[in-house]
Amino acid sequence: MSAHIRIPRMFSRASAVSALTVAAVGGTVATPGYPPEAEAATVAAKALRIAASKKGAPYKYGAEGPKRFDCSGLTLYAYKRAGKRLPRTAAAQYNRTRHIKAGSRKGGDLVFFHSGSGVYHVGLYAGGGRIWHAPKTGTVVRLERIWTKKVWYGHVR
Repeated sequence: MSAHIRIPRMFSRASAVSALTVAAVGGTVATPGYPPEAEAATVAAKALRIAASKKGAPYKYGAEGPKRFDCSGLTLYAYKRAGKRLPRTAAAQYNRTRHIKAGSRKGGDLVFFHSGSGVYHVGLYAGGGRIWHAPKTGTVVRLERIWTKKVWYGHVR
């Protein structure tokens, strides 16, 4: 079975193929005369893509990248590369964000793990109840399901 796709005249065959390739891998394509998708261009979305690109990077306490990370080092690195500055520790990052409810979380928002009133871990929300994070010594940056209900969410301003 073959799929036929109509290509508007403003696109050449090569640019249409490139656009289809980008769309197939989850990217966005700028179309002349149409405004770019604001959501795809957000700082949070960029930070999320940057964190995901570090998949497999080893955990190292106190590391801020680009090859090794601890939890807050990964969030700091991802947001810095996306154009926003964050403080160094998970607790300080929590204090810098706009606190939001779970129902308002979006990709790239920060997920803070806490015990009582103390924040001890942070990751970037990836959707579907999952986060990108640098878990602990002996592990690597990875995508993982949120394993507890003791989390707070923050939107980087």
